[in-house]
Amino acid sequence: MTSLFDNIRVVLCHTSHPGNIGSTARAMKTMGLHRLYLVNPKFFPDAQATSLAVNASDVLEHAMVTDSLEQALADCQFVIGVSGKERSLSQQVMTVREAAQEVKTMASHSQVALVFGTEMSGLSNAEADRCHVLATIPANPEYTSLNLAQAVQIMAYEVRMALTTGELHYSEKPVELATQEDLERLYEHMREVLEHIGYINPRAPKKLFERLRRLYGRTRLEKEEVNLLRGILTLTVSPKKHSKY
Repeated sequence: MTSLFDNIRVVLCHTSHPGNIGSTARAMKTMGLHRLYLVNPKFFPDAQATSLAVNASDVLEHAMVTDSLEQALADCQFVIGVSGKERSLSQQVMTVREAAQEVKTMASHSQVALVFGTEMSGLSNAEADRCHVLATIPANPEYTSLNLAQAVQIMAYEVRMALTTGELHYSEKPVELATQEDLERLYEHMREVLEHIGYINPRAPKKLFERLRRLYGRTRLEKEEVNLLRGILTLTVSPKKHSKY
């Protein structure tokens, strides 16, 4: 069965810096994308691209290099241009999150392209004209500049969140929480130590222990954590003597 991710390609137009190509490959692979198209890159293949790709060199190895954007998009049915520039006359503009939902709908039955322009000027008007919609990253209006690979990472992340449940790729190790009996023993131990060191007057404890119970009750202490705290309490009363030598 073809994965939705297999129907999505990232297209970089006229990339000047090979490091951005490598960083883009890494950004793609972390989000499950693997189809990279390069339109007339200035330097590729390149050692810097391979270096910054880290363990995503396979994305570079399978990258398609074309002479024009038309070639990179020839078999695509839906094209999203990622751009931060305001245009006087353009297609529909949406946020990358909204665009990712469009990708989810279209990738089930169509080839989808995510198109990025050059590092310095982004998509040209002619390139933007070849896109069905434009997507923009809602950034600080006083400073909207983003590195190319960063923009790819954000778009790829939004696509992954749209296509998946967003669950972690690993399971948290289960922990054993302290029982109520464990906690009561901790509180009693704490009371004894605080009385011993003179922090509280046993005849007038005020509401100190009510506050301590609320404090530790909110933390959902683990069994090991209770043991750790009781160890500290024990050494508070009978500290170990360490040799200076």
